[in-house]
Amino acid sequence: MSLAPRQLHLGAFMRPVSIHTGSWRYPGAYPDANFNFAHLARFARTLEQGCFDAFFMADHLAVLNMPVEALKRSHTVTSFDPLTLLPALAVVTERLGLVATASTTFEQPYILARKFASLDHLSNGRAGWNVVTTANPDAARNFGMDDQMAHADRYRRAREFVDVVTGLWDSWADDAFVRDADSGLYVDPDKMHVLDHRGEFLSVRGPLNIARPPQGWPVIVQAGASEDGRQLAAETAEVVFAAPGTLADGQRLYADIKGRMDALGRPRGHLKILPGAFVVVGETDEAARAKRARLDSLVHYDNAIASLSIALGVDASGFDPDALLPDGIPDTNASKSGRERAIALARREDLTVRQLAQRLGGYGGMSFVGTPRTIADAMQEWLETEGSDGFNIMFSDLPDGLDDFVHQVVPELQRRGIFRRAYAGRTLREHLGLPRPANRFFDPAAAG
Repeated sequence: MSLAPRQLHLGAFMRPVSIHTGSWRYPGAYPDANFNFAHLARFARTLEQGCFDAFFMADHLAVLNMPVEALKRSHTVTSFDPLTLLPALAVVTERLGLVATASTTFEQPYILARKFASLDHLSNGRAGWNVVTTANPDAARNFGMDDQMAHADRYRRAREFVDVVTGLWDSWADDAFVRDADSGLYVDPDKMHVLDHRGEFLSVRGPLNIARPPQGWPVIVQAGASEDGRQLAAETAEVVFAAPGTLADGQRLYADIKGRMDALGRPRGHLKILPGAFVVVGETDEAARAKRARLDSLVHYDNAIASLSIALGVDASGFDPDALLPDGIPDTNASKSGRERAIALARREDLTVRQLAQRLGGYGGMSFVGTPRTIADAMQEWLETEGSDGFNIMFSDLPDGLDDFVHQVVPELQRRGIFRRAYAGRTLREHLGLPRPANRFFDPAAAG
C-alpha cells in the first residue's frame, strides 16, 4: 500500500506587502498597500481562497537605519503594528492563520502574552507569534538604551522570555471559568496558577488576566538560522522561517534542526520548516525572468548599497562598487546569519559590490522564477528531499503576484496531491498538523 504524499505548507510573508524594494513601483502595484486596510483585507481573503496556512507579518521597532537617500525610496520601512492589524484581519477571514512578529529584546512578556492570547480568542484559534531578537541599534535607542544588547544575551533573554510567556498562557486550566449563574461561581480559584517567575532577565508574577487561548498556546514561530537561533528553534519553535539560499543549504538546515529535536526528545513533526521563497510567476520561464529583471531595475542604487550595509553590519558605501566584496569584513553585533548569507552569495556567484547590493536591494534570498509548473517542480523537490516542509511565500508584487500564485501555482500543487484543496480544520495548529500543548500546571500529560 502506497503512502500518501507529504503535504506542503504555505505561509505568506506580508511585510505587510512585498519584500522586494522595487515592487511598489511595478506597473499595476498598489503603492499605498502598507497603510490601506481595504487592500490588506483583499490580500488576506485571496490567501484564504488559496488555502494558505497563514498570513505572516514581519515587524521593525525602528525606521531602518539606512541613509535618507535610501530611506526615501523604500516602501519596506514603515507599516501598521502587527497586533493592531491582525485582529482586524481576523474579522474579514475565517480560516487563515495570523502570525505577528514581536521582539523578546524590548517587549514585556506579560503584555505580549496578553495580546497574543487576545488575538487567539478573537480569531477562534488562528494566532501565531514569531519570536525574534532585535539587532537594530536604532531600535535600542527607542527603548532607552544607548546600544544593542549583545547577541548571546539576546538569545538567553529570548529563551527565558518564551518560558515566561508560555507559562502565562497556562495560568488557567481550560475549564477554570465555570460561569455557573445558579451558584454564583464565575471562576474556580483552584484552577488558577500564579507563575511568580524570577530569572536572569525577567521578573513576572502572573497570572495572566485572560483565559487560556483556544489553541492552548498560539503557534510559536522562529526565524533565526545562527547557532543560537537553531538551538532556540529546536527547543521552542513549532514553525521555522529560516532562509537557506539553495536546496543543499535547506537540506543541511533541515537535518540540523530536526536532529537537535531528536536529541531533545521532541517529535520531528512538531516543528515545520518553511523557508522564505521569493516567487515570480510567468507564462514562460523567459517571461518570469524578464519580470524579475524589470523588478530589480526599479531598485535605486541608494537602496541597494544601504541594504548591503545592513546585511553586513558595516558601512559598505565606501567599497569600490565594481570590485569584488573585500576580504576581512569585521564581525559585528548585527544578525550573523544575514551577514553570512550575503558574503556566501557574493563568493558563490563572484558578484561585484554593485551586483551584490542590487540583488540584496531587491531581494537577495532564495527565489523561484518561472512558470507554475517550474515553480511547482522546485517546491515538490524541496518537500520530497527534506529541504523543507513548505515555504513562506514572498510575492513579487501586489496584487498581481499574489493573484498569479493563488490562481496558477496553487492549482498545480493541488493537482500533484501535495497541497490541500480545502481546509480540514479551523485553527492554525490544525492547518499545520501541530498538537495542542498540554497545560504544564493542570494537565497530567504535561508532567509525564
